[in-house]
Amino acid sequence: MELNLHRLWIFMQVVEHHGFSAAAQKLYMSQPSVSNQVRRLEQSLRVTLVDRSGARTRPTAEGEVLAEYGKRVFLLADEAVAAVQQVSGLASGRLLIGGTTTVGTYLLPSLLARYQTAHPGIECDIFVGNNEAVLERLVDGRIGVAVVAGAPTAAQLVVEHVLDERLVLVAAPSHPLAGASSVGPAELAGSRFLLREPGSQTRELQEQVLAEWGLTEVSHGDIWGPEAVKQCVAAGLGLTLISEHAVDGDIRAGSLAVVQVGPRPRSRPISLVSRRDRLLSPAERAFIALLRTTGSWPREPAAG
Repeated sequence: MELNLHRLWIFMQVVEHHGFSAAAQKLYMSQPSVSNQVRRLEQSLRVTLVDRSGARTRPTAEGEVLAEYGKRVFLLADEAVAAVQQVSGLASGRLLIGGTTTVGTYLLPSLLARYQTAHPGIECDIFVGNNEAVLERLVDGRIGVAVVAGAPTAAQLVVEHVLDERLVLVAAPSHPLAGASSVGPAELAGSRFLLREPGSQTRELQEQVLAEWGLTEVSHGDIWGPEAVKQCVAAGLGLTLISEHAVDGDIRAGSLAVVQVGPRPRSRPISLVSRRDRLLSPAERAFIALLRTTGSWPREPAAG
């Protein structure tokens, strides 16, 4: 019985992308080539790994077991690369940082600009997704380090509080409440609120704030992503609670206005997160060191 790692990787892509066609596109291979490699893996292990009978490709029971071990195999391979990179330091390499939507859009670009100025030999990538997507990739090893809104509680993660941010209530500048010096929750009862998609940490906090204001039954709509939310608010479709950093430029430009509400929403932590059992690369450790020296959310990328 022989386990070919190249074929294992192809099989893992089939499982992750739920089909041979999608895996072939991801791997820049033809679908027959992907199917052939998985079939040869099955032959070498003398089991069927993929159920091809339905419209959606699924792993068999044996395939699910192999996929779980495959994640561990390739996580260990990443750690081996990190260990080798420790010898060569920061002269070259690659850095992938995960970020929840607001953090990945409004914090990480400026931080990575500073990072790349200090370490020009390191190529930087960002994965941006909602809270569920980022934590899923952290737990299964596809991302080594992430900066997220909130404080995850998964046992396999190390979580460090690094910054804070607060939600603010914003409206179109023409909204009747935009110019008020102070607004109470009761005055918002007839408003429509635009909320982030389920699975977003911002959505969880939005719902918490509305509950604290006694507005759980308020009219609301679901909008995917902070930029779409801002555009809808600017168009007069409703109010939203959104990160103060996401609307900083819009407030200064006059396209959105802050509605002063009492009590103000509580601040939430911004957390640095990594797997407890993962060996961090020199590039990742250098990024963490930079993040720890960031006393406040930078407004603009560093010159360089």
